[in-house]
Amino acid sequence: MLKKIRIALGIVVLLLAGFGLLTKNFVAQPFMMLGLSAFILVGGIDELKNGQKRRGYISIFLSVFVLAILVQSYTS
Repeated sequence: MLKKIRIALGIVVLLLAGFGLLTKNFVAQPFMMLGLSAFILVGGIDELKNGQKRRGYISIFLSVFVLAILVQSYTS
C-alpha cells in the first residue's frame, strides 16, 4: 500500500516540477513542495516498517523540515 502511495506521489511531484520548468510558471510550486514532503514522509514510514529506524527518523525529520520551509516562505 505504501509503495503505491509513494509511486503516485512521485509521479505527481515530477509532473508538477516538469510543468514549472517547461512553462516557466511556478504557480504550482507550493503544491510540488507539499507533495515532496508527503513523499519523503511516506518513505520514512516505510523505512520504519522495514526496521530501518535511523533512516526512517531522518526521513520523517526531513519531511517536517521541507514542510516548515514551505510554510515559512509563504507566510513571510
